Amino acid sequence: MKKSHSIVSNLLRIGVTPSKSQRRRKLGKAPGTVTYLGNREGLATKVTSLVYDDADLVKSTVKDIHSLSSPPGPGKTQWINVIGLSDELQMVEIGNESGMSSLVVEDIVNTEGRPKVDEYEDYIFIVLKMLNPNGEGKILKEHVALILRPGQVFVYQEIEADVFDGVRSRIEQHSGRIRTRGADYLFFALIDAIVDHYFLVLDSLSAQLDSLEIEIYRDPHPDILYKVQQLRKDVIKIRGWMAPVRELITRLIETESPLISKDTRLFLRDIHDHTIEINETLHIQREMAFGLMEIYMSNVSNKMNEVMKVLTIMASIFIPLTFLAGIYGMNFRHMPELEWEYGYYGVLGLMLVIFVLMVLYFKKKRWL
Repeated sequence: MKKSHSIVSNLLRIGVTPSKSQRRRKLGKAPGTVTYLGNREGLATKVTSLVYDDADLVKSTVKDIHSLSSPPGPGKTQWINVIGLSDELQMVEIGNESGMSSLVVEDIVNTEGRPKVDEYEDYIFIVLKMLNPNGEGKILKEHVALILRPGQVFVYQEIEADVFDGVRSRIEQHSGRIRTRGADYLFFALIDAIVDHYFLVLDSLSAQLDSLEIEIYRDPHPDILYKVQQLRKDVIKIRGWMAPVRELITRLIETESPLISKDTRLFLRDIHDHTIEINETLHIQREMAFGLMEIYMSNVSNKMNEVMKVLTIMASIFIPLTFLAGIYGMNFRHMPELEWEYGYYGVLGLMLVIFVLMVLYFKKKRWL
């Protein structure tokens, strides 16, 4: 009985989005039809195997797909890594040999599917997004699917680059407890590696938010508005990839499946705590991203007010001077001051005095 629960950017700024023509490939097809949705077409599928126990470690490339149906020996754990998902026929063959439902294989090759967890009688299937900042303010997104079976963990990913180097190093160097525990602990370790990299993404977003905030205060030019808008979209998109993971981990903790031991559930609780922190931080960053727009508009408005203030002060100073100039610009014949020898210099002096007094008055009021 199946228990199911569903939990552009920097390759386009974040991740790679299928084109409309690719999405149309699924229209009208029956559920369970394996249709690749992604932008990594043409990549050959490569299957590798890592079998280990407390004493031995064997790495190999799987050439015979039929061997995937055979679990490792007693006390051993096998990590099967399938790289390259665009070959639909081979993905179906791998799924058949490993006893997976066609619905699972369909979700594996749907690289835009949301994070989810499905429980079956003899395996647990989850979909996650690997997010990894590249150090240039860009966040690379990759699709990854994991399947836990007795003694085996299958990992499906589009390209070879991933976030699992730390897990591989611990296995190869026999560090920590990973070599002495079963497949469920490896399953946990891989999920933990993905979630740990989410914190790097949060750090990258925080750095971008801080940088944009400083830039807005210093010089709120129109280009910043575009950057803020892009960052807002990125935060919303990342939140959509990260937020369901909390519920996904809760399902794994509460599952009654014998595939996950009581000890491993304790480690999953640690991931659950991390997902709570991640979701809270994302909520704060989302509010900050929206707040940057308000800060930008406020700063632009303040700068405009400063300009209007200067223009208003200049107009206020020249109004009385213009008034005097207007009076003595009239063409009346009998104006006493016109016959005065020093009238011209007197009016200029009066204008200068008015100008100085008004400047001093504005300075006293701290309007200048």
